[in-house]
Amino acid sequence: MIVLITGGSSGLGEAITRKLAEDGDNTIYFTYNQSEEKANRIVATYSNTKAFKCNFSNDEDVNNLKEAIGILNIDLLVNNAYAGAFMNTHFHKTPVGDFLTEFKFNVIPTLIFSQAAINVFRKKKAGKIITILSAALVNVPPTGAAVYVANKSYLEKMSKIWATENARYNITSNTISPSFMLTNFTRDMDERMVEQMTDSHPLKRILTTTEAADAVAFLAQAPNHINGIDILINSAINIK
Repeated sequence: MIVLITGGSSGLGEAITRKLAEDGDNTIYFTYNQSEEKANRIVATYSNTKAFKCNFSNDEDVNNLKEAIGILNIDLLVNNAYAGAFMNTHFHKTPVGDFLTEFKFNVIPTLIFSQAAINVFRKKKAGKIITILSAALVNVPPTGAAVYVANKSYLEKMSKIWATENARYNITSNTISPSFMLTNFTRDMDERMVEQMTDSHPLKRILTTTEAADAVAFLAQAPNHINGIDILINSAINIK
C-alpha cells in the first residue's frame, strides 16, 4: 500500500507513520514542517518511508504536494496535519480573522489534498481516506477551542460527502475522533487540567498516540463496507 500522511513526523502523526511503516510492504510518504529532525529519525529507522516538507501556509508547498499525489499514485491518504492552537480564548474574545486564517491554513489544504487523492482513486477505482477529527466534537466542547472545533466539524461533514459521492468507485472515507492526548499540540494545557482529566478518566490514564494510531491501522485494512464511519476513542465517556 502506498500511503501519504500529512503531519507525520510528530505527535499522533509520528505514531501513525511508525505504525504503518512496520509493514514492510507499505511505502509511507509523510509531511513535516518544523519537525525536520524527527522526520530524519523516522526515515533513518524505516527504509520504506520518505519525508516531504510542506508548510500548509505556503501556497507553493501545498501545490507541490498536490501535484506529487498524482505522481505517487497513493492508495491511502491520512489527513492528520493541523497547524495552530488547540485552545486559545473564549469565542466572544476571538478575532474573527482567526477563524478565517486557521480555516485557510488547515481546512483548505486538507480539501486540496483530498480532492487530488480522490481524482487518483477514481481512475483506479480504489482508495481510502482517513481523517483525524477530535472527541471534542462529541464531548462538551472545551472552553477556548472554538476555532479548532469548528474546523474539525467542517472536516467531519466533508468526510461524509467524500464517502457517499465515491462509494461506487470503491473509495472509502472514514474518520477517527481521539480524546485528549499529550503531544506538542496540547503542550500549553495547564498541568492541573491534565491531572484532573486523568483522575476523572475511567481508565485513570490519558489516551496514547500509539492507541489512536492502532485505529488508523485498522481502517487502513478495513473492508470497503466500512465507509463513512467515525471511530470515537474516548473510553465510553460519551456515546454517539
